[in-house]
Amino acid sequence: MKDVILSILEAAVTAKRNCVESNVDNLIKGTDLLTACLRAGGKVLIFGNGGSAADAQHLAAELVNRFQIERPPLAAIALTTDSSVLTSIGNDYHFDEIFSKQISALGKKGDIAWGLSTSGNSPNVIKAFGTAQKLGMATIGMTGRGGKIARCADLVFAVASDTTARIQEIHIMLGHILCELLERALYPEEFLPKT
Repeated sequence: MKDVILSILEAAVTAKRNCVESNVDNLIKGTDLLTACLRAGGKVLIFGNGGSAADAQHLAAELVNRFQIERPPLAAIALTTDSSVLTSIGNDYHFDEIFSKQISALGKKGDIAWGLSTSGNSPNVIKAFGTAQKLGMATIGMTGRGGKIARCADLVFAVASDTTARIQEIHIMLGHILCELLERALYPEEFLPKT
């Protein structure tokens, strides 16, 4: 049992290190996109299915409430939380439209659509990106090895793993890095050494 635990730990640490090292430039680009959007009065719409839905809610909470510092709330909405909206769209139209219809209702030019899909092939995430791009929104995709999302999002964070748990762990780590970099970009004075 100890060998299994240590093997899981080693796989997680290696996957995280490799992903961050290969995505340094994307993390900077993502920070720039988020910073420009929020400075201009835009908002971030975050979404995904299953564990990725929970991650979307987690990241929206980090932005709206706080991450590392005390600061004003940042405009973010998880599109995974309103059960009435989700089930009415799924029932009356199709599950593939649960995010795209919300983006049509809530999104505007200059906003960001941030979708998570471990497979990279979730039809409702892909359709949401298409809707967002038609509205003039930037799109950030977090995926596993890529899938269709790698070809339709403006900025893609692909995790080189076939294990869903590792992909999800890395998505939240990348999201946390983006949250800290965003706070540092928007409120640099909070990160100066205290004298």
